[in-house]
Amino acid sequence: MDNRKRVQFINSLSGFKSANMIGTSSRKNNDNLAIISSVVHLGTNPPLLGFILRPHSVDRHTLDNIKDTGVYTVNQVHAGIYKAAHQTSARYARELSEFEETGLTAERYDGFHAPFVSESKLSMGVKLVEVATITHNDTEFVIGEIQWVRTEESAIQDDGLVDLEALDTVAVSGLDRYHKSSALARLSYAKPDQEVREIPLAGLSDDEKD
Repeated sequence: MDNRKRVQFINSLSGFKSANMIGTSSRKNNDNLAIISSVVHLGTNPPLLGFILRPHSVDRHTLDNIKDTGVYTVNQVHAGIYKAAHQTSARYARELSEFEETGLTAERYDGFHAPFVSESKLSMGVKLVEVATITHNDTEFVIGEIQWVRTEESAIQDDGLVDLEALDTVAVSGLDRYHKSSALARLSYAKPDQEVREIPLAGLSDDEKD
């Protein structure tokens, strides 16, 4: 295949991906923001997230800032900001802030060096745990522990599930196609001797739980 076509094709094969922006700042307080489609859940206790960054063949402001300061934010993209979020993938000079260039607002919590996106409806402050090099293609797998979460309380269901549709969260396929979701169902905990059943989208009450 032509290289551009191959890139789109291979990037589409993994299906729908999360859309998040990684917020960082240098030791000199130069803010940086970059859209990432590879954020994954790694564990609950401790609460770990991971994401992939490209090889050293390109200038990597995000990784440099994370290694220098040890913290970053993960900010989910919703339908109201997806164009600005996509624009953060442009190759801005290190001294330019993607927040300012795209019209997004950088905010901070006292004592936490990395900025979060004010317009995001779900932001997390994350402390770096490990950067693992994937030697086969020289990408870096960044692993961090969640320190705080900022979201709308109304989106947190009684059983703890965050209702992403209530936050208007979008997903990505390929490199540049954005999607809104529509829930099909929630299903019961799978057990060998029981048939899977649908449960209310809002979850089970305490009386209904096994």
